[in-house]
Amino acid sequence: MGLIQRAIEASGIATVSVSMLREATAKLGLPRSVFVRWPFGHALGEPFNRAQQLTVIRNALAALYAPAPGALVTLPYRWRRERYTELKDWVLGPGSGAG
Repeated sequence: MGLIQRAIEASGIATVSVSMLREATAKLGLPRSVFVRWPFGHALGEPFNRAQQLTVIRNALAALYAPAPGALVTLPYRWRRERYTELKDWVLGPGSGAG
């Protein structure tokens, strides 16, 4: 993933990855990543849990506004221990509360 992400970034397109291996992601030095402490195969969350999945996607998109390359954001969510609500807006950017 790192090589592809760097090639896309070199073309001027910002990227962000969702990772479940924090140490490996840190070593790769990817441009922007978010880390979740969830089981493999569930990077965006539980099957059919739309609110949870959209929350992770929104946080990943907010990471595009990271001030410096190499940002690795650890998301605070715990597997099957959070209550998620449907997102009513998709306003992103600094000060939006999306990150």
